[in-house]
Amino acid sequence: MICSVYITCANRTQARTIARTLLEERLIACANLLPVESLFWWKGSVQEEAEVAIIAKTSQEKFSAVEKRVKELHTNTVPCVVAWPIVEASPEYSLWVTGEVISRDDQHID
Repeated sequence: MICSVYITCANRTQARTIARTLLEERLIACANLLPVESLFWWKGSVQEEAEVAIIAKTSQEKFSAVEKRVKELHTNTVPCVVAWPIVEASPEYSLWVTGEVISRDDQHID
């Protein structure tokens, strides 16, 4: 099953670096970068910041690896890395996403 992973980043540079790394490592099939305004609690007060959100598409099996890699690349102590299942998608799109996140090590050629 495929899923969307939502990641917030400090700026477009960080978002592009993270998205490109995840793509090159075949952890995600694609990424959308969107400007967002975030309001959140941090250390006892409400913060307001402009951020860039990544919406990445991958397989649910890859989420743990995506989360681990984002934590290695991200500058935040507690980066937002959350996933939700894609309940419905065209079969062609699902096959494309799944096919793109299969690494050479995952492929078994008989």
